[in-house]
Amino acid sequence: MSDPKEHAHALLDMLPEAKLTAVVGLLDVMVEPLARSLASAPVEEEQITPVTAAALERARASLARGEGIPHEDIRREFGP
Repeated sequence: MSDPKEHAHALLDMLPEAKLTAVVGLLDVMVEPLARSLASAPVEEEQITPVTAAALERARASLARGEGIPHEDIRREFGP
């Protein structure tokens, strides 16, 4: 098999329950908590309004022109 996920699934399907539990424990340790949380987070379904879309476009254009505020200035004003 060329796809590692498919290969892993095939191997998992062959394991007895006791060994499967051990593998699940190992995978839990290998996957960092933040990545696990992000992977299981619900997808936001909120639509971007035309007003918000226009504001985002203005902000992107401003950044493209180099008009952003340097990170150091923000940290100096608001703290670490």
